[in-house]
Amino acid sequence: MKALVVDDEELARKRVLNLLGEVDQIEVIGECSNGKTAIQAINEKKPDLVFLDINMKDMNGFEVLQKVEASPKPIVIFVTAYDNYALKAFDAEAFDFLLKPFKDQRFFKTIDKVLKTTRQEADTNFEKRLMEMFHSFSKGGLQLNAVSKIPVRQGNKTYIVDPRNILYISASGYYAELFTSEKKHVLRESLNNLEEILDPASFVRVHRSTIINLNFVKEIIHSDYAEIDARMEDDKLIRISKSHKKEFLEKIGI
Repeated sequence: MKALVVDDEELARKRVLNLLGEVDQIEVIGECSNGKTAIQAINEKKPDLVFLDINMKDMNGFEVLQKVEASPKPIVIFVTAYDNYALKAFDAEAFDFLLKPFKDQRFFKTIDKVLKTTRQEADTNFEKRLMEMFHSFSKGGLQLNAVSKIPVRQGNKTYIVDPRNILYISASGYYAELFTSEKKHVLRESLNNLEEILDPASFVRVHRSTIINLNFVKEIIHSDYAEIDARMEDDKLIRISKSHKKEFLEKIGI
């Protein structure tokens, strides 16, 4: 397994490199001190595993992943200095996040899990853990960039969707369909969980299967039976259920 280490702190990089030197199954093929060189190295060297710092001076780790074009994408272990309570969801089972300063034992436990995990399992787990992390940040009341990004795995790419660009979200079985002006993203996540991490000033539940972004409501249509529909910027007509009508009208300012 080939590994790349990305961190803008030299001491942090050296520590990970030294620890990896004790793992026979992993070959270190490079190190990067910023996001720009990391993108180039991942695309050119195609590592199997990347240790990626979340906060770097030129860009964050999520932006790096968004710009990576290599296929298949590597297994990513995020390295972060965020407070422990924000990452409590990953302490027991996750292999894809390390909290600075981490102990050697924690590092090798992570490596052991990576080596025992298939590529398909890694992809599924990564998206799930990202959603849990954003949920944890939101619960903790932190105003971080990560809270306003939604990772969506599609094929060999992970799109980082900005909620501000979402017009509305519809439930589809076990999945949620996120509609932007450009395309539809399909995410294996419940509307209840998405509702908790979205900005309540912009997003409102209007039906058990629909959340809309108030910023993209073009007009409201009133029927003769006291029912209302919201016409969105893409001309999609969305029914407002009776149980959500009052909240919707209050938020829209009517």
